[in-house]
Amino acid sequence: MGGFHAIMIIQPKIRGFICITSHPEGCAANVREQIDYVKSKGPIAGGPKSVLVIGSSAGYGLASRIVSAFGSGAKTLGLFFEKPGTEDRPGSAGWYNTAAFEKAAQAEGLFAKSLNGDAFSHELKAQAIEIIKNEMGGKVDMVIYSLASPRRTDPDTGEVYKSVLKTTGGDFTNKNLNTDKGLVEEVTIGAATPEEIDHTVKVMGGDDWELWMNALEGAGVLAEGVKTVAYSYIGPKLTWPIYTDGTIGRAKKDLEAACARISAKLGANHGGAAYVSVNKALVTQASSAIPVVPLYISILYKDMKARGTHEGCLEQIQRLFAERLYTGEAPAVDEAGRIRIDDWEMREETQAAVAEIWEKVTTETIDELTDFQGYKEEFLRLFGFGLKGVDYGAESDPSVAPPSLGGA
Repeated sequence: MGGFHAIMIIQPKIRGFICITSHPEGCAANVREQIDYVKSKGPIAGGPKSVLVIGSSAGYGLASRIVSAFGSGAKTLGLFFEKPGTEDRPGSAGWYNTAAFEKAAQAEGLFAKSLNGDAFSHELKAQAIEIIKNEMGGKVDMVIYSLASPRRTDPDTGEVYKSVLKTTGGDFTNKNLNTDKGLVEEVTIGAATPEEIDHTVKVMGGDDWELWMNALEGAGVLAEGVKTVAYSYIGPKLTWPIYTDGTIGRAKKDLEAACARISAKLGANHGGAAYVSVNKALVTQASSAIPVVPLYISILYKDMKARGTHEGCLEQIQRLFAERLYTGEAPAVDEAGRIRIDDWEMREETQAAVAEIWEKVTTETIDELTDFQGYKEEFLRLFGFGLKGVDYGAESDPSVAPPSLGGA
């Protein structure tokens, strides 16, 4: 950027299910809140010490990086594909989240480095391995796989695969919340073609996770007892046609199959293990794009907040690390071998309450029967808006960057 820093007042601009602006100070305040929460919980005994997070700039990946660093004192290497800010245009929220994370880590003497690029490529895998070898003591003891991408370029053939949100049966019609207009309306999701199913599995399944673990194994950078975790979601039956039994669900089954292969290899070679963690439904950039899910989340939030069981990404990952992955024993898993950190969401009383409201909710009763307000606030927080203590009328410097990627 040179010595010149532009400043501008940044306001939220929403198009469909994405906010096309993000606020550097707001993102930093969001990251600080998460760091403070982790610190309030105290150190995680026996936690990871050298962590690679593939997909580290937002949501569950960012939470995993924060818990690793500030709950365990771990060195972290984070990978993502984000848009830097320029002098006249804000960058993506993940860019600013990472800038804030790195600065906070450096202030506490924690190693934190990031790579911005295509995590599906051979190049980024090679770059990551070099950093692990030369700057992180030569080994990682935890690999988090948390990529959320709509497309993937095959690193060997150059073919581009695009994922779709469709059913694998016939058409599916159900209620949906138009988050832009606050309307409860019907939506019909069509069935995917076999090719679309294959493409979605290629993008969102276990193929790339396995390529990563094989590359790390081949380079000799996996520590004894190494763990790796990929994130998934199952949810209630009302979302199954579009999720669990849909194209995404096919990809998640592929992820679970890859998990079994990776785990067998890690167990044999390093006394390690691979896990799929099934996490709670939350407002993320990815979940906002899935039909039916925003209405479900709005209803779910109201019930879980009333019961005192509501968690965000950070609380989920804190619990995953402290109560499942790093207890000194193998974590409890379900019949399919998955860790279930969505256990509070799936409690019978919560799901019964959600099902009852689902039947009743209309555009007129959306604010009374659901936490749509909380949904909207959470959505804006993803992009750094609506955080306490941030002056949104003040000018911001959009050219803020992570120190390891050229920031001051």
